[in-house]
Amino acid sequence: MKVLELNFEKTWRGGERQSLYFMKGLRSKGVNVELLSKNGYPMQEKALEEGFKVHGFNNIFHVITFLITKGRQYDILHAETAHILTYCIITKPFHRTKVACTRRVDFVPKGFFTKVKYLLTDLPIAISHAIKNILRTFTGRNITHISEVVQVNELDKQRALRVLEGYGVDTRKKIVGTMAALEQHKDPQTLLAALKVLKEKNNNFVFLHFGKGSLTEGVRQLAEEYQLGDVYKMMGFHEQAEDFFSVFDVYVMSSEQEGLGSSVLDAFVYKVPVASTSAGGLKDLLQEGRGVMCDIKQPEALAENINEVLTNEQLANDVVNKAYDYVLKEHSMDHIAEQYVSSFKGLLKK
Repeated sequence: MKVLELNFEKTWRGGERQSLYFMKGLRSKGVNVELLSKNGYPMQEKALEEGFKVHGFNNIFHVITFLITKGRQYDILHAETAHILTYCIITKPFHRTKVACTRRVDFVPKGFFTKVKYLLTDLPIAISHAIKNILRTFTGRNITHISEVVQVNELDKQRALRVLEGYGVDTRKKIVGTMAALEQHKDPQTLLAALKVLKEKNNNFVFLHFGKGSLTEGVRQLAEEYQLGDVYKMMGFHEQAEDFFSVFDVYVMSSEQEGLGSSVLDAFVYKVPVASTSAGGLKDLLQEGRGVMCDIKQPEALAENINEVLTNEQLANDVVNKAYDYVLKEHSMDHIAEQYVSSFKGLLKK
């Protein structure tokens, strides 16, 4: 089987990391995997470092030309975003290759062409039940559910502590954190409102917010308005951000929309208890006592849950143990890759 992975994103976020995991997992199963990506960006660079054959392009017109002339060389085209899926579909009369797409966002799709695009996709895949239900309602067809991979890496706690020292973080306090882009679907406003409430209950913490985005300045101003300067630190972007899981006492997600929440899987595998909203796929991950949840846009409830995990050692231990057992079983690279291979083989038999 020969598969072309398509990811034209410029960023290196959860979706791009999952693309690389997907490629490594399929390769471990004996599948020939190549990548189509944008020149000069992390997706291309990291795939090359892992020894994959990469087709790099500067613009979408080159992508279209490649798909028309070379797409037929592959058994499966696997698109990682709705944007790149569009070009797989419009060139399908030329390449006639089976098209699969993994949808990672729980935004409700709209429009006639979008519906047609998903109807013409041979294998639509959703990473959570929330996304599966959205796509099934939108298209009226069966949707395959395959979740995401988490890998255990050796964390450099001393490096994390050095970075925190550089930011003037008092590591004698409890360290609460998140890794979330400063964008509206992550709802940083509710997060800051929760921290304002939490500070009134328990001042023995510092919150580290790793991430950048269009709301950066607005979040900074809101933190000043709420007088959170002593407990809230905007950490921006850091390479090897996983190292900071070694110092977190609680991991928090305040999302109003979330496809799955791959950083929560990291918290699970590094044994950090999670307090979160139940947005989208987060509910999949945190149910059955694997975390503490509240509804979206409920800062008081989120603050109460964070405080409960910080102060109730038995609860924190129970949450961590359940989450760790679950993530090793259901989100290993071998387990997820096997599901993709099985689905692809089934598709090729049709």
